[in-house]
Amino acid sequence: MKTVLITGASDGIGAASARQLSADGHRVLIAGRSQEKTRAVARETGATAFVADFSRLDDVRRLADEVRDELDGSGLDVLANNAGGLFGDRSRTIDGNEKTFQVNHLAPFLLTHLLLDELHAIAADRASIINTSSVGNRLFGNIDLNDLHNDKKFSPNKAYGDAKLANILFTRGLHARLHDTGISAVAFHPGNVATNFASDTSSAMRFVYRTPLRRLLISSEKGGDNLTWFVEGEPDVAWRSGEYYDEKKHSTKVNPQVHDDSLVEGLWQRSAALVGIG
Repeated sequence: MKTVLITGASDGIGAASARQLSADGHRVLIAGRSQEKTRAVARETGATAFVADFSRLDDVRRLADEVRDELDGSGLDVLANNAGGLFGDRSRTIDGNEKTFQVNHLAPFLLTHLLLDELHAIAADRASIINTSSVGNRLFGNIDLNDLHNDKKFSPNKAYGDAKLANILFTRGLHARLHDTGISAVAFHPGNVATNFASDTSSAMRFVYRTPLRRLLISSEKGGDNLTWFVEGEPDVAWRSGEYYDEKKHSTKVNPQVHDDSLVEGLWQRSAALVGIG
């Protein structure tokens, strides 16, 4: 049995994976922005529910405190950083960051750091950090360390692509820093899942999710199964730490920036400064 925290678990693939993991006998903790929806999933699955809005970094800090209190020193086997989304016009959070970048990257970056002690408590048995990325990293991403908030040239797609690229760069950074201590990290594209993704944005991607093209998408249950596979799989046996997967298949089709070691390090340092980690 593993103890697993899944963010973005109020619906979609996070909720589906929570159902699957609970059915398999794991201890599941879930976090979501909607109190009503997150608690509904908790009632259905027996999971422990937490509510946090990732557009507020103080919510992330509070979430980490609440998770630590719940675990009470017992440790965390898996952190699944699954929360995220593609948003509309450019907006800044209360913390001063572009919203897409904060919700998809900075918030999980901060949460991961705040829960490292809980993961290290399990490290001898190979604790895991799983980052839900997207094929959008390759289609739209082009990170400029001097313009992380896309002030020069904003579009919903580019902001999303940059954030999903950041998830993979973060995974590489985690692997370099933590793998030798017993903590593995992986990033994956869950598949094109039939949800309300991008429905309130100006992105052309919304048409895929709101038209008959939707039939080409996979179900939330299938996308959740892809997440569950990484949670239950043994690191460096089922999947390779530090790598990117398209669903359950190791993929080399990534943005060329993924292989830029200086960008991995530069993004890490800029992200740490933005969330106040020394």
